[in-house]
Amino acid sequence: MHDAVELKREASAPASPPPGTPAEAAPREVQIQLYAKREEIYPRQRIGDSLAPFQKLRWAAVWATQIVFYGLPWLLWNGRQALLFDLGARKFYIFGLVLWPQDIIYLTGLLIISALALFLFTAMAGRVWCGFSCPQTVYTEIFMWIERLIEGDRAKRMRLDKEPRSARKTLLKAAKHSAWIAVALWTGLTFVGYFTPIRALVVDVATLSVGGWALFWILFYGFATYGNAGWMREQVCTYMCPYARFQSAMFDADTLIVSYDTSRGEPRGAGSKKTTRAEQGLGDCVDCKLCVQVCPTGIDIRDGLQYECISCAACVDACDHVMVKVGRPKGLIRYATERALKEHYAAGGIWGHVLRPRVLIYGALIAVVTIGLASALLLRVPLKVDVIRDRGALAREVDDGLVENTFRLQVMNTGEQPRTYTLRAEGLPGLAIASEPTFSVPGASTQTVLLRLRARPEDVPPGSNRIVIGVAAVDQPSIAVEEKSVFLGLKR
Repeated sequence: MHDAVELKREASAPASPPPGTPAEAAPREVQIQLYAKREEIYPRQRIGDSLAPFQKLRWAAVWATQIVFYGLPWLLWNGRQALLFDLGARKFYIFGLVLWPQDIIYLTGLLIISALALFLFTAMAGRVWCGFSCPQTVYTEIFMWIERLIEGDRAKRMRLDKEPRSARKTLLKAAKHSAWIAVALWTGLTFVGYFTPIRALVVDVATLSVGGWALFWILFYGFATYGNAGWMREQVCTYMCPYARFQSAMFDADTLIVSYDTSRGEPRGAGSKKTTRAEQGLGDCVDCKLCVQVCPTGIDIRDGLQYECISCAACVDACDHVMVKVGRPKGLIRYATERALKEHYAAGGIWGHVLRPRVLIYGALIAVVTIGLASALLLRVPLKVDVIRDRGALAREVDDGLVENTFRLQVMNTGEQPRTYTLRAEGLPGLAIASEPTFSVPGASTQTVLLRLRARPEDVPPGSNRIVIGVAAVDQPSIAVEEKSVFLGLKR
């Protein structure tokens, strides 16, 4: 995407022009440009002396998301990392909750909620997620802040890039990239810290004893952060992100988008201060191009909605600042809907159409799935039992004439407290437990328990007989599980 790729073809004509043919009529080489060379974008990061409203909101999102991302792995819960996805042990620790592979249904519910939330936000306000909370946007904002801190504002950066190579320029560029790499590597380490205990990981990195896979993912995620936020920036949103491509299928005339009010702004022009803009036949747009200068993807919002627009509202802040300076009302560029611009709705009329049936349906579905998921987690019993028959001895007659069946129980204590459990079996007259009826399982672990059941031959019909095996916690009988199985009788 950085280099221009051109194809050359010759117009269909004789190899050499006939005698007397004018030079301009000779066949010419035609160049077809397939990919345009990327033009460097220098987004202006400040308008005026203080942060504008939407700029404040973007930075609030940066702080909120990064405090959560960088801080969560360091929180402790019951002496262990509060949030840890231990893939090796196949356990997810989420504060007081321990999830196992058998709990994949909860992850499914969470993914459904996330998908529905994406549909809801897009139907209501377009790519507002991209503009304020997407990791690409957040880290690009952080990297641009570092860039401005070291190299200066937009004008200084543009001049610096045009300067010939010098010691000063090399020093500034090296300082910027060093800071970027430091942030990227710490980001990669934090990411891996969600899958490997972060305290031990930091010690391993500091002592250069970090394992192969951990080091690979730290470097991989760090390189991705450095490349995407430092170098590619808007190209990720424009060319790589699939959201930009299918968002149009989720938009309609009542979706809030960053919009330029053409009826109010056109015809645009600087105008003269000697007469009013109306007398000069001009709209409110003074054609200052600040809306283009602040855009992180380099588009002109006055050309209408474009798939590159990430709804960050930087152009809204810039335009409102200019409107105040020239004494015109704010809102020439604003969040509005296509229908609202066409029919000149007031704010109340806009929201009346934004909260339309599809939005309400998305909201209702999210509420239903969320309530269902929360209820399932609250009612979840921290005990799982799998009953496996001993295939080596399906049924046998023991010394005292009783019929014995052997089972192996895979007992999973999904809580973090060690517990003692008691066994019971019912379904046949006189069915008794011949093995140890109680056992203990450490917290968040699995144990195999041998269970031998016996019954009198006269009480066990030949073939399969349905029984129920129960496991319950001694200290808390409400933590109990029942599993169905069969007790095999002997042929008489």
